[in-house]
Amino acid sequence: MSVGPGPDLHADARAVLSAWQPPDPAQEALRKAYVGHLAVHPDGCSRSCFPAHLTAGALVVSDDGAQVLLNLHRKARRWFHFGGHLEPADQSLSGAALREATEESGVPGLVVDPAPVHLSRHPVDFCDPRGQVQHLDVRFCARVPAATVPAVSEESLDVRWWPVDDLPTDAPDMLELVRLSLARLPG
Repeated sequence: MSVGPGPDLHADARAVLSAWQPPDPAQEALRKAYVGHLAVHPDGCSRSCFPAHLTAGALVVSDDGAQVLLNLHRKARRWFHFGGHLEPADQSLSGAALREATEESGVPGLVVDPAPVHLSRHPVDFCDPRGQVQHLDVRFCARVPAATVPAVSEESLDVRWWPVDDLPTDAPDMLELVRLSLARLPG
């Protein structure tokens, strides 16, 4: 029987989200909601927490900021950043985001900014047999040289680099994630 993430991850999530300085009022409202969720749900980092639980992910950006690496999600059949459920071995949100991005992209040596970039609360129909669940996604930015060759994992139909000005999606939250991630790059 699988056990969910432990108290160290819960404590890390509360600390990271409590200290995070959001870029706008909408993100501040989500930050407060996530912290409130964790205050009420000791299992708020576990997929067993229904109908909502935290997830973590990372947008992989080329070092020069010209490209982002996205995956065509097998179940959703849409292009996304890398991410997913928190696991028992995860000790931090940024560590979970790094693990997910590395597993799903096949790219070693990713460097994750330890501060979140963006939050997204969204329904997911295929996640839980009990019905629609809400993912409280904490998104980070990861960097790697653009020449890095990704690999398709079993969770993806495709993985590929996209120019930041020619993304395969016009979803507002993905565009905002890309914009905020690029703003974090030096120079």
